[in-house]
Amino acid sequence: MKKVVGITFKPSGKVYDFDCGAFVLNRDDCVIVQTEKGLGFGTVALPPVPFDERPPCKPLKKVFRLAGEKDFLQRNKNIETEKKGHSYCLKCIKELGLNMNLFSVEKSFDSSKLTFFFTSDGRVDFRQLVKMLVKELGARVEMRQVGIRNQAKMCGGIGRCGRAICCSAFLEKFGHVSIRMAKEQNLSLNPTKISGLCGRLMCCLKFEYETYLALKKKFPKIDKTVKTSDGKGKVVRHNVISSRITIRREDGQEMETTFDKLENERNL
Repeated sequence: MKKVVGITFKPSGKVYDFDCGAFVLNRDDCVIVQTEKGLGFGTVALPPVPFDERPPCKPLKKVFRLAGEKDFLQRNKNIETEKKGHSYCLKCIKELGLNMNLFSVEKSFDSSKLTFFFTSDGRVDFRQLVKMLVKELGARVEMRQVGIRNQAKMCGGIGRCGRAICCSAFLEKFGHVSIRMAKEQNLSLNPTKISGLCGRLMCCLKFEYETYLALKKKFPKIDKTVKTSDGKGKVVRHNVISSRITIRREDGQEMETTFDKLENERNL
């Protein structure tokens, strides 16, 4: 019976599904897996279960073998090389006066390539930098410029909700997020309150947006005149979650009432 196992490549990182084949694996076991970039060193985050219980949405790559002593030595060696590459690259960036923010260095498990991730406001001519890195580190070098949201996804962190940020925990790709989504949910438009660690609008604004739109369809629109037992008034605010609306009466006073009380004699 085929089984699927969840593998993570970084502590608290995203979990990827693999075909575990005939291997008997437990949580926290270290394995070598086949990836698009070659062999990779990963840790079992979700124990194997039959395909029927967690059916994959696409063909899975396989677990190559259990990690051995040589694999652990190789991983530790790669980590040291990454630290050395990061430190040396920062030194070269300062020396060359390049306008770039280096935030991560990753070495392929087979030690054939080093990838340097950075952000920048514009294009960067890093040809001389690459020459210096290749000469010092003796490996193939790739410079990869990413957006600020990708930086947050790769580095991870804790959001204002107290949980790991969505992009590093489970989001596979970034969706479109707009200020309108915050407005529809009656959230404060203060940028410091609706922005994530990346400085962009929080991805979670999109999660409940469609629900808010669906619930608001039964509410009278803002500035709509409605009639209640206490008289006429204009709708000034919605509280979608509690199904309540705030009405400003003709005498200027505001009152909050439940949406149900407007069902029989709602709009004028």
